[in-house]
Amino acid sequence: MFHGAAPYYARYRPGYPPQFFAELRKRLGLNGTQQVLDLGCGTGQIAIPLAPAAATVFAVDPDLDMLDEGKRNVAGTSNIEWLRGDSNNLRSLNLPLLDAVLMGKSFHWTDRTALVSDLDTLIQPYGAIVVVTGELHAAAAVAPWDDLVASLRVKYLGPRRRAGSGTYRRAEETHFDVLASSPFSNVETLGWQWNVERDVDAIVGLQFSYSYSNPAQFGSEERCVAFAAELRAALLDRYPTGVATEPLTIEALIATRPS
Repeated sequence: MFHGAAPYYARYRPGYPPQFFAELRKRLGLNGTQQVLDLGCGTGQIAIPLAPAAATVFAVDPDLDMLDEGKRNVAGTSNIEWLRGDSNNLRSLNLPLLDAVLMGKSFHWTDRTALVSDLDTLIQPYGAIVVVTGELHAAAAVAPWDDLVASLRVKYLGPRRRAGSGTYRRAEETHFDVLASSPFSNVETLGWQWNVERDVDAIVGLQFSYSYSNPAQFGSEERCVAFAAELRAALLDRYPTGVATEPLTIEALIATRPS
């Protein structure tokens, strides 16, 4: 899904605000003794900031390059275990009983109903599933340069949203509905909004971090370079200072079993 995206993912994905992690620590009762799984961890945007509040964070991703980038981003000794795996082989990872499972914008890549059923046997009775998404919030913001990126993406990659060697279609059932009809049916929704300043190179690099426009999707380095050059020129035409503001929105669905 993300072949060639790892260095761009590590450098240009915005991560999450400090308030998000403070709220997680409070809601999940994290005090340094918990066993936590970050499923679909990418390069550690959740695992690394959360590690000081847990005994162990198991950072699981199917992409070895993502895991390697994550390891490079950890300074000094860490209580993060970086493991190659995905939602289909969790049992083979020999994880302990978990206090919480977090998924940062990765739940949609899984068989959600089957995964939650599996997690019901892997999570402590008092534990929680936390699904982080940028798509559910009614006020979810679109980057002001999205139209420029979209037109060039169609030019180079076609009109259908790619995903690995296929295409992606959003499921009709929402994450909230999947969780609400699961054993973890007590679902609370929290949201955060903030802004980040990006220069033109960061905006271009960000596009190579996505499953639908990572370097492998272009088929050759020449096409990547051409896409980047066209996008850079279009961005500088719109933003002569070379800097633009991106509004960001996330939601966290915190799902627990009914008490």
